Amino acid sequence: MEFAGGVRADGLPAALSDPARLSAVAVTGLLDTGPENVFDDLSSLAARITGTGRAFVTLVDGSRSFWKSCFGVDATETADRQSPVGESFCYFLVGLAGDPFIVEDAAADPRTRDHPSLVPMNIGAWAGYPLLGPGGEVLGSFCVIDDAPREWTPADLTTLATLARSVSSEVHLRQSLAASQQAHQLSADLAHTLQQGMLPPALRPVPGLETAATYLPASQSDREHVEVGGDFYDLFRTRGSGFGAVLGDVCGKGIQAAQVTAMARYTVRADAGEHPSPADLLGRLNTAMREQNSPRFLTAVYTTFRLTPSGLAGRLALAGHPPALVRRADGRVHQLGAPGTLLGVFDHVTLSDVRFRLSPGDLLLLYTDGACEARSRHTVGAARPMFDEDALARSLADCHGMDAAATVNGITQILGSHHSGWASDDTALLALRVPPRR
Repeated sequence: MEFAGGVRADGLPAALSDPARLSAVAVTGLLDTGPENVFDDLSSLAARITGTGRAFVTLVDGSRSFWKSCFGVDATETADRQSPVGESFCYFLVGLAGDPFIVEDAAADPRTRDHPSLVPMNIGAWAGYPLLGPGGEVLGSFCVIDDAPREWTPADLTTLATLARSVSSEVHLRQSLAASQQAHQLSADLAHTLQQGMLPPALRPVPGLETAATYLPASQSDREHVEVGGDFYDLFRTRGSGFGAVLGDVCGKGIQAAQVTAMARYTVRADAGEHPSPADLLGRLNTAMREQNSPRFLTAVYTTFRLTPSGLAGRLALAGHPPALVRRADGRVHQLGAPGTLLGVFDHVTLSDVRFRLSPGDLLLLYTDGACEARSRHTVGAARPMFDEDALARSLADCHGMDAAATVNGITQILGSHHSGWASDDTALLALRVPPRR
């Protein structure tokens, strides 16, 4: 016989050793695996419809034919469900580049009469169709064997062709599912990496000040759509003895939100030394977003401060963001900040600085709306109650006497108890506390 691509040194089709074909066979993940009902059902159906005693689903690599299914053959161990490729008719299909191989009298047909498997496998007639990979590679065969010579009817051949396509489709679906799962995992890993890049690896220490922060991503109900969130925070030195702290929330999720988040964080850092006014700096950020035609809007709170002999003195501005909270040393809690325009939507924004002071034992809390719009996941017979700004203020008061880290941890636990571990939105918290005097 003449095979497309010629023959190799052992006289078998050269296509058996084609690297692309071998890779496609390996990618199926079916070699050296046990029987499965889906393949056994199809081979059983083929044998019954055609009236033959045996049917096979076979994967062919460069040296062997592996029977994924072998109806009518007593072979349960993996080692028994294979044969050298030269002792199988399946190599004909590989060499014929996708055409079927039909034999009605194997002992008389000049293509097969001298084949080494003719007598050992008692082959009277053989009919097979190729199993094709997504790129058209011949992965193996779907075939039936009759002990005696016979004439294959058009109905027999149509049935075999249809079932062979069914096997190929099953293999394709499995590969697509595996590829989808891998892509999902890569996407999740990328989202995690991007999210970590939005946050400082650790808050820089500020001498004479307690600092703590946390970021909790929204719970994912659909594992096929893991996306990076848009919440971020940062704490850094501005100039001289001054420091700046920013916390923001970009609308939406995904790559575009991540791009805006990165741009916002680094714009604030880059311009902080030139704009001591928080309102001016946030206005500069708005201009940068408008110049870049940002597809997302942003809410943010930014404060600049310095340590004083009596505690901390600072200024704070809000851009469409919830007000900050101040917890005094005696446990009283009040809001801080004047309402301002969100960023990235309007060319001109209205933003205002509010001055504040923290005395020993006082704490400033910045947060995103995930902390004041949290809802419980399961509520029977009523709307899901929201953990609003008043609830957040009460939680902050309940953490009276705690340092910055314990306060952030305490609020996180209270939020978790409210939504039963199911966060409907990303949540970022940043706390600054002047230690009480000893």
